[in-house]
Amino acid sequence: MTTNPAPPEPRRQHRVPPLARAPVLPPPRWAVRAAHVAAWSTVPSGVWRIALVLGVPVGVMEREEFLAGFPDNSPLIALAYVLLIGAVAEAASYLTLGLVRPWGEVVPRWVPPAGGRPVDSRLAVLAASLGALTVTVLWWVLFFGGLLTAPSPDPGVSAGEAFFLAAYAPLLLWGPLLAAVTWSYHRRHRARTRP
Repeated sequence: MTTNPAPPEPRRQHRVPPLARAPVLPPPRWAVRAAHVAAWSTVPSGVWRIALVLGVPVGVMEREEFLAGFPDNSPLIALAYVLLIGAVAEAASYLTLGLVRPWGEVVPRWVPPAGGRPVDSRLAVLAASLGALTVTVLWWVLFFGGLLTAPSPDPGVSAGEAFFLAAYAPLLLWGPLLAAVTWSYHRRHRARTRP
């Protein structure tokens, strides 16, 4: 009796893992500090706007004058508007930290469709560069440029105006610091892709 030899086992195909991405150098200390200052630069103006809506004397504008710009002089609509502006500004400035944190390299797992995927550094640099340009133009040119060229009835600065300027002056740092941190992020990722 002859035995049929067992058919050869099919060859196992070994999955070769994709080439691991080269590690990115850690951000320099100055970039981490700059990112934190940029992230906090929107807080004072947000607090100033909330104080205005809540009726705290802020010196430059009275609550009633501010509320006159809203339907029915509604403090609720004004507060919602102020909170929305503050939330958008805070979230946008907070994203600067992504350029110096691990979540700027890999999307956190809890983010629905893209969680766990590597961040496209080119897209991050493009978005951050456009953001830096936008907030720089917004605050340096439109806002503070308008303040400097507006006719002033008196040459002095009142305490209320000083308080207002102190609350909004940190916004002048946001764009340039975001640009510097973006440049650092770009350099670190470019160094990773070089052979």
